Amino acid sequence: MLTSTRGDNKLMVNFAGKTALIIEDNISSIRVLEQLLKRVNMESAAIQDTHNVEQQLANATVPDVIFLDLEMPFTNGYTVLAAIKADARFQGVPVVACTTHISHLNDTKRAGFDSFLGKPLDSRLFASQLERILNGEQIWEVPS
Repeated sequence: MLTSTRGDNKLMVNFAGKTALIIEDNISSIRVLEQLLKRVNMESAAIQDTHNVEQQLANATVPDVIFLDLEMPFTNGYTVLAAIKADARFQGVPVVACTTHISHLNDTKRAGFDSFLGKPLDSRLFASQLERILNGEQIWEVPS
């Protein structure tokens, strides 16, 4: 359930019961996302070894949102997106391109990503961005 409360002049968003899948080869990037998700009580799982990522997706529990890096060894985010879109289990799950390569923003739109978050992620905006994504809004944001 998604709940929002105000405390100490900060909006606290709680995504208890929601899950995220992170597909990313960089452990530091995985940890950043895991910490941001933990702050809003969202559970997460990660696929770091992108060798045979399609097989790992086949065995994955269907999440509420997927964060997908674009450049990884053995594959890329566009190929993984195609595998996700081809799997009926993931229909309706928003796939968010999450990358330092902000020049790919328009390419990700054309490829069928649901949103784009440029790295580094802004911890002050993340909960709001996630809430919007889970509510079906497409967001295309790069760091300022």
